[in-house]
Amino acid sequence: MSKRALKKYLKEVPKTALEEQVLDLYERFPVVKEYYNFIFNPREDKLVQEAKTKISNEYFPVKRKRPRARRSVAQKYIKHFLKLGVNPPLIADVMLYNLEIAQLFAQERNVNEAFFKSMLNSFKEALQFVSLNALLPQFKDRIIKIYKGSQEKNWMYSEGFSRALDIIDN
Repeated sequence: MSKRALKKYLKEVPKTALEEQVLDLYERFPVVKEYYNFIFNPREDKLVQEAKTKISNEYFPVKRKRPRARRSVAQKYIKHFLKLGVNPPLIADVMLYNLEIAQLFAQERNVNEAFFKSMLNSFKEALQFVSLNALLPQFKDRIIKIYKGSQEKNWMYSEGFSRALDIIDN
């Protein structure tokens, strides 16, 4: 169904029928329920704290012995926050937190090449997001600290981190 056809349908359907349909969607689809719950009671700080806890648990687990160190966990939260329309500074905070926690992890463990490549991608995405949302003044210190950490520890792809930093210099 096209957007135009949907608009036409919505104009023709009685208000009570629309209310019933929205309630049905709310009950059937968890995504719809989550969307409406977020719209009417955002609690963004709670969502961000929950994401940070899960990300931290990926690298420094509380209940299991071995860390999983999956970038995908953070990416899932970031993508979800973007869909919900969470405040951009909070999304940037989670993006940078993921990198900071990963750096702490890399200091204590031997990590493979894929880990560094993944963190480079995260760094690039964070810089693009910060740049697009004009958040550089707010996050510049953290970005520089992450960059310096990658250079001081001789991370693989350190040249990529340098090139990524050029995004915000221009």
